[in-house]
Order: sequence, then C-alpha cells, then structure tokens
Amino acid sequence: MITDQTIARIRRFSDERDWHQFHTPANLAKSIAIEAAELLECFQWDEENFDLKHTAEELADVMNYCLQMCDRLDLDPDAILNEKCTQNEEKYPVDQAKGSAEKYTVYIRQKASKVQ
Repeated sequence: MITDQTIARIRRFSDERDWHQFHTPANLAKSIAIEAAELLECFQWDEENFDLKHTAEELADVMNYCLQMCDRLDLDPDAILNEKCTQNEEKYPVDQAKGSAEKYTVYIRQKASKVQ
C-alpha cells in the first residue's frame, strides 16, 4: 500500500528541486517506459538468477514515475487499479481464462460463436 506520507515525499523531492516543470504527462510516460526497459534488463540474460536489490530499485523507479503521473493527472492510484481489475475480471472470466495465456480476443470469439 502506498501511504500518503510516501506520496508527500515524492512530491517534496520534486518540489525542492523545481522539477514539476519537467513532469508533463508525456515526459512522465516516456520515463515510465525507459525505467520499465531498465527493469526488463534485470532479466535480459537470465530469468532465474537476477539481482533482487537492483530489480527492486528499477521497480521503484517505475512506480515512482507512475505515482507522479497519477498525481499530475489528479488520478487516484487505488481507484484506477481497482477499475482496471474490474475490467480484467470481465475480460478474462475464470471459467475461460484459468491456466491459459490466450489473449482475451479468444474469449470474445468463443462468446460470439455461442451467440450465433
């Protein structure tokens, strides 16, 4: 759970450095993608033997930028995550998706063929 104190600390860090001027939604989205690539790099050559500390640092960078974007766009992270969970629960019904890595369009086609 992200606490209000953590959000305040992230804001304070940027405020003290006057960095909010650079934190446009587009710049934050770019930073999220860049940091996500750095997170992926932790697993580039070995998916099982990775540096957990370095992985946690890269994951924290991704989360930091995501939280800054929520803040910039006045979005509640908890609310948007729960909304997305609801959408995913509808898109991937347990009885059709359990144990399968199939894309959700497979379920839509299955549903459509049952209707016809």
